[in-house]
Amino acid sequence: MALALGGVGAVHAQDNTAAPAAPASSSSSSSTTGAPAWPNGFDDRWYIAPTLGGYYNDTDRNTRSRQIFYGLSVGKFISPNVSVELFVDRTKRKADTAVFGQGNTWSNNNYGVSARYFFGDWNSWRPYLMGGVMGSYHHNPLSRDWAPAAQGGVGISKSITDSVDFRTEVAYRYDWDDKTQPQHNGYGDWYLGFSLVARIGSVPAAAAPAAPPPPAAPDCSKQFRNGVNLCDNKCPDLPEGTIVGPDGCPQKVVIDLKGVNFKFDRPKKGETNIEPALAVPSSDSLAILDQAVDTLKRYPQVKVMVAGYTDSVGKEAYNQGLSERRAKIVYDYLTAHGIDASRLEGPVGHGSNDPIDSNKTDAGRARNRRTELQVQQ
Repeated sequence: MALALGGVGAVHAQDNTAAPAAPASSSSSSSTTGAPAWPNGFDDRWYIAPTLGGYYNDTDRNTRSRQIFYGLSVGKFISPNVSVELFVDRTKRKADTAVFGQGNTWSNNNYGVSARYFFGDWNSWRPYLMGGVMGSYHHNPLSRDWAPAAQGGVGISKSITDSVDFRTEVAYRYDWDDKTQPQHNGYGDWYLGFSLVARIGSVPAAAAPAAPPPPAAPDCSKQFRNGVNLCDNKCPDLPEGTIVGPDGCPQKVVIDLKGVNFKFDRPKKGETNIEPALAVPSSDSLAILDQAVDTLKRYPQVKVMVAGYTDSVGKEAYNQGLSERRAKIVYDYLTAHGIDASRLEGPVGHGSNDPIDSNKTDAGRARNRRTELQVQQ
C-alpha cells in the first residue's frame, strides 16, 4: 500500500544535512558538528519501505468489514521536507455469500505514486501529510477490471538509525469501481499501516570543520620594542635595550665631544667649575657638552664611559691625575644637568695614552687635551 512511503526514510539522515533545511524543518540539527556532507544538503538516498496494516472496508462492498493488507514502496526525498515514491499493495476480502456466492473473495492489487510533506524537527517524531493516485485491479466473481483510485491521509515518522526509520499512517482511499456492482459508483475504505523505511547506500563522511577565523591582529600602535611602536618598527625581534633609530633597527650612537678642549694644565686640583678650565672660547665647548646632555636624554638606555686624556707634555704620573680631573669635571657637569649617575661609568683617566693627533704641534697637543664619552653597548 501507499503507506510504505519513504517519508520517514530520510528522517535521521536529514538531521545530518550540511545546509539549512527548508522553513518547516529549520530547527533541524543541520549545523551539528560532524554532520554528513550530503551533496544536496539533505539525505536524498533511495529507500525501500515494506508495509503491513489493517484495511477497513466500505459496507457497500458487501464483504467482511476488515482484513490485512501488505505492500512495498520505493522512493526518495526530493527536498528536505518532501518525499515521492512508487508503491504496490494488495488486500483480499471475504465476499458476502448472498452477493458473490459461497466461499468467494474480492481482492485488489494497487499500483500508484504518492507524495508526503513532513513537518517539525528531524530529531523528533515528524508528522506528515500524504496524498496519492493509483490504478486498482479488481478480482472477484463479478468483475476483473481496472479502476482509478486516490488516497489522502496523515502519519508520523521517527528515525531509528542513520538508515532505518519507522512510520505509521492512517488514510482514506476511494476506489471508482463501478463494474463489480453497477448500483455503486465506487467505494471509500480506510486503512492503518506500519512501515519500516530502509535507505540504500552509505552515509557520507562528515565535512571538514571550518577553519577558525584568524585571531584579531593586535593594535601595533600600542605595542613597543626598544621605544618604537610595532607599526613603525622594522626590526621588532631585537632584544629590549638595543640602541635603535626611529625605524627600530640598530643604530650606533655617537656622542662626539670633539671641540671640548681644555687649557694647558687645567683643571687644577680642587677645581669644580668647568668653564674656566675650557679652552677659549669656552662657549663653544659648553655648547658641545649641552648637545651631549640632550643626546643622552633622548636615548635613556645608553650608558657611557667618561674618560679624560692629556697631551704628552709633563710627567706620566702628573698627566694621569690631570686626565682623571678632566674626566671628573665633565662627569659632574653631566650629572648636574640631569643625567643619572647610574648611566655613567668612570670617571677614568688615560693620561697621554691614545692621542688623536700629533703631540709635536700646538694644535695637535690642544686636541689631545680632551674628554670622551664612550658609548657602552
